[in-house]
Amino acid sequence: MSEHLNKKQKRAHYRQAQKENTPTALPRKKFYRQRAHANVFSDHHLVYPKCPDDMNWTGYFPAFVANRDPDTTTRSSETSPDDATGSSPPKLTKVVEVVDIGCGFGGLLVALAPALPDTLLLGMEIRTSVAEYVEHRIAALRVQNADKNLYQNIACLRANTMKFLPNFFRKGQLSKAFICFPDPHFKHRKHKARIVSTTLNSEYAYVLRPGGVVYTITDVEDLHNWMVRHLEAHPSFERLTEAEQEADPCVEIMRTETEESKKVERNKGQKFVALFRRVEDPPW
Repeated sequence: MSEHLNKKQKRAHYRQAQKENTPTALPRKKFYRQRAHANVFSDHHLVYPKCPDDMNWTGYFPAFVANRDPDTTTRSSETSPDDATGSSPPKLTKVVEVVDIGCGFGGLLVALAPALPDTLLLGMEIRTSVAEYVEHRIAALRVQNADKNLYQNIACLRANTMKFLPNFFRKGQLSKAFICFPDPHFKHRKHKARIVSTTLNSEYAYVLRPGGVVYTITDVEDLHNWMVRHLEAHPSFERLTEAEQEADPCVEIMRTETEESKKVERNKGQKFVALFRRVEDPPW
């Protein structure tokens, strides 16, 4: 029967099996392929909380649920982030502090998990199939490393950060935000869709605590210059020096562990890195 399925049907069949069974083997990327570009201004039928207090994180970080109840820590990938019950969702023993915006296939998350074992990290990805792949990848890694209790501190959800970032995070909640190899949107009329802009930088400033850092990396020099120019122009950010940048262990992980960084390495391309610190707000 399976030999008569076309590629689309095979992908759907494989991914459904991954959903229904706890995966013990890492998912196969070929069943989750999706075009690289997504229209961030379209209605993607996304589910998001009305405010951070309404966000139910229990299914994403079950090992960190306070007063754990197995019935409240299971969810399918279709479950709403908002409980929709009218009651407050269960709390975690920690809050998410690190976000990977446009996390792709999750390489950075997986690499950062053991490097930041006491920190909750979240990948946010707008593409349905890619976000699903990362979810299944994390689930498999948790099973494979159950004896060491690894990868419990990372999760991925499907979201459009250009529209809904403050719906998930309180003011000053985050310590790090990674923007790795974002879509360069080369055409001038598409520049409004770039993930770094005057407006979006204010949202990053809102969710980052003073001292928090925005990490940026790209292989497109024009985009690098754009991000540097816009972040340096924002009053809430200051660029880290080269010495500060190279002293941060997360920089080397960012340079080497994402799928895009490995691709650039194979093609012998350049990588442009810039880090920006969230400064203290002036006294009002």
